[in-house]
Amino acid sequence: MTVVGLQMALTFIVIAGTIVLYAMERFRIEAVALGSVVALILIFTILPLQTPTGPLGPTQFLAGFANPALITVMALLTIGQALFQTDALDKPAQLLMRMFRGSRIGATTPLLLVVGAISAFLNNTPVVVMFLPVLVALASAQGTSATKVLMPLSFITILGGMTTLIGSSTNLLVADVARRSTDVTLKFFTFTPLGTVLALIGVVYIVFVMPRLLKPRRTMADELQTGAGGKQFIAQIAISYDHPLVGTTSVAGMFPSLKDMTVRLVQRGEKPFLPPFDNLVLEPGDTVIVAATRSALTRALSGRHAIIGSEGVEQQPSEDKQPASEGAATLAEAVVAPGSRLIGRTTAQASLRAETGCVVLGLQRRSRMPRMAMTDIRLEAGDVLLLAGTRGDIESLRGNHDVLLLDWSAAEVPQRQYAPRALTIFMLVVACAATGVLPIATAALAGAFAMLMMGCLNVRQALRAIDSRIFMLIGASLAAATALEATGGAEAVAEALVNAMEGQSPRVILSALFLLIAVLTNVLSNNATAVLFTPIAAGIAARTGVDPEAFIVCLIFAANSSFATPIGYQTNLIVMGPGHYRFSDFLRAGTPLVLIIWLSFTLLAPWYYSF
Repeated sequence: MTVVGLQMALTFIVIAGTIVLYAMERFRIEAVALGSVVALILIFTILPLQTPTGPLGPTQFLAGFANPALITVMALLTIGQALFQTDALDKPAQLLMRMFRGSRIGATTPLLLVVGAISAFLNNTPVVVMFLPVLVALASAQGTSATKVLMPLSFITILGGMTTLIGSSTNLLVADVARRSTDVTLKFFTFTPLGTVLALIGVVYIVFVMPRLLKPRRTMADELQTGAGGKQFIAQIAISYDHPLVGTTSVAGMFPSLKDMTVRLVQRGEKPFLPPFDNLVLEPGDTVIVAATRSALTRALSGRHAIIGSEGVEQQPSEDKQPASEGAATLAEAVVAPGSRLIGRTTAQASLRAETGCVVLGLQRRSRMPRMAMTDIRLEAGDVLLLAGTRGDIESLRGNHDVLLLDWSAAEVPQRQYAPRALTIFMLVVACAATGVLPIATAALAGAFAMLMMGCLNVRQALRAIDSRIFMLIGASLAAATALEATGGAEAVAEALVNAMEGQSPRVILSALFLLIAVLTNVLSNNATAVLFTPIAAGIAARTGVDPEAFIVCLIFAANSSFATPIGYQTNLIVMGPGHYRFSDFLRAGTPLVLIIWLSFTLLAPWYYSF
């Protein structure tokens, strides 16, 4: 075996071992990815390889970590985090919910179909960026996991993108190389009929089968967004003269403005009003006692016209202070400890605000709660307090012996007053990227910077949005692609296919070519695979005497079949973090789709091209 052959073999071993370790999930993805990069650097340090640009070394292997595609994904995740921090897409999600209320298929399926149609004419990445936060908000409003909708979002944009020439960059690259190396000229709708049929077959699988294969995986943040399983806190709303609820009248025994809460009592001076409330009008000085989930209390606390006050918590920034800064209100839960000095005291007597800077917004008790004002309830060991304060005040509770802070429960109150500016920045990013006014990397970076400067999120929140798994996956996959191309590994695989298929019928060769490219596009960059195999596909067509367009279109569809791994396509990486997916999720849900598209093409292409 020559030195080049040994380098190629070792490269294949590293790639195969990396994929197996990804799928096993016994080690963190970051560790496996880093190990693969180190292995490749060591191989080509011990066995040097000369390329036209010089020796292959650490510089080339580490260049992937500064790749524009990687930076783009990180910037887009930051923009998504800003939309989340401002609750900017809550109203659009609620609108969609109302539009499709009563529909058996719900709101997500029609939205996904619209996304597929749009992705036929726009680049897939900005389409996913535009609809990802909408679907996350919609899933939250429906009480379902984002896991069920985000991978379908990515896959449907990929399917839609393979129906027209401009649907994806892969299509354009293949068409350009084919035009220069053959006499095949692909027009806008050349492969649309066949691509549409394949896409519709894939959509049936995505809508009806894939959700059953995806395990609902909810983070603690999801639980908090949906009310932590529906558990109720007792809270009270003090009606002041300028309160937005002044003048609110009960209708059919309920208050429409408090539809997410159960009103247990309205205290007016010494007179209590108990439900059902008959034409009761809220007045200044009233105290409204409610039972509500944490998410309902969070919504009541956020926004320009907060229903629940959090006196003492700096939520609105001063003019000289960065909006959404460290002074933004944070909610957390704390348990009254056994032996606490708070036992037997009311929340007013406990003086928590004076001692800790935190305000008690709600109280939860496992036993039956008395129907009285929250401030009159005497605390017991095991009571759960919902506290609001600055992040610094909340973190200082770790050293408090009277209450036990539940660290996982800390979450910032959405800065809804900044939602309009966050939406404006987001739409500008999408418009610039979709129309080509700016390259998508430039638009994404500018958008992330604008979100920071306009106060839609702070630096700490932006850093939290950057997923280390995605960062390492992209960098390591680009390093592997560099090694495969430099050693000639991809060309060797193509030549092996040609030799193995010698003498076979054109439909068998076409099917085998599709399967090979579909496998490689899930390991390498789909664009690199497409460019590499275009002249090879044209050569195979010339040998078999079949219309070369069939093989070029086969290459387009196969290179777009990047469903089986998160590194197969950029949109898979974008949804991986927000959807809480693992590598095995893509293997389990994406591999059947690859096989379905392959088998469908194998059956339809010979009929479509008449051979």
